Amino acid sequence: FDIDANGIVNVSARDKGTGKEQRIQIRSSGGLSDKDIEQMVQDAERHAGEDAKRKERVELKNRADTSIYQTEKNLMEHKDKLGQEDVDAINADIAALKKAAEDANVEPDELKAKVEALEKSQMKIGEAMYRNVGEQQAQEGSKDKDEDPKK
Repeated sequence: FDIDANGIVNVSARDKGTGKEQRIQIRSSGGLSDKDIEQMVQDAERHAGEDAKRKERVELKNRADTSIYQTEKNLMEHKDKLGQEDVDAINADIAALKKAAEDANVEPDELKAKVEALEKSQMKIGEAMYRNVGEQQAQEGSKDKDEDPKK
């Protein structure tokens, strides 16, 4: 037997006693016609805009979920370093983004704006962390100056 590049199988058999030979060719019958393939390509091109919009929405939803998780985690860890006003603002941004992410009909631009608003609010946590670290280092530095290095 022999299989060619197109997947066609050629089988031949010869009877050694009589010398008779038989051949058969097996072709795939389940393939798509050229017309079917062209129709699929046209459908894909026609729906490319919808697919791109759906892809953007899914990527933004993933980004929103990640931002929500990270912000909630950081807020729980560093809530004591923030003022109540900042905590309330961050929680409001989290709630707004959660609501937008759950809405299947939300426009990508609206979801993107809410993600960016939460990311901006999340920066307040980082600012508070580093502000507190700077204050602690300044206090430790003043303690070191008060101590007599000759002791």
